Amino acid sequence: MQFEDLYQPLSDDARARAKKVKLLICDIDGVFSDGRIYLGNQGEELKAFNTKDGFGIKALINSGFEVAVITGRHSKIVQTRMSSLTVQHIYQGQEDKLIAYQELKNTLKLTDEQIAYIGDDGPDMPVMERVGFAVAVNDAHPLIKRLSHYTTQMPGGFGAVRELTDLLMLENGIALTTQGTSS
Repeated sequence: MQFEDLYQPLSDDARARAKKVKLLICDIDGVFSDGRIYLGNQGEELKAFNTKDGFGIKALINSGFEVAVITGRHSKIVQTRMSSLTVQHIYQGQEDKLIAYQELKNTLKLTDEQIAYIGDDGPDMPVMERVGFAVAVNDAHPLIKRLSHYTTQMPGGFGAVRELTDLLMLENGIALTTQGTSS
């Protein structure tokens, strides 16, 4: 099966970049979620996460890829969700995402070309300008789309992460799995 059979045509450049990826870094708000934050009367914060994205992340990790999240906000919900998906590298409260990016790159001994990043807005730009494979969700800000090597068909919070995990797996010769749980 090819990526195009499931989603949309993939440029030769995007295909070549995807084949080098060893680490996927994701933003949270607007990527794993639709960007909305629900606040309750008692100050509680709620976010919705798509189980398809969760299944894709677990499949990617189980296929030998590293996965990380870097987000500007800090939320117990994010820690809980990413831990349930077995994401080992969780960076929250990162106003300057490049600091966390550089730490990840050094810790995992990777080059820029081996890293993919999926984002949706201005705070993601500095990292997206460095990575080998910059991906924008479909409803990203136009500047982010212009900067990206690939724009997903799916919007943030509605399967964009799953689309990217499928792309990375298929372009690296890994069959998509239907086994497991989506958490």
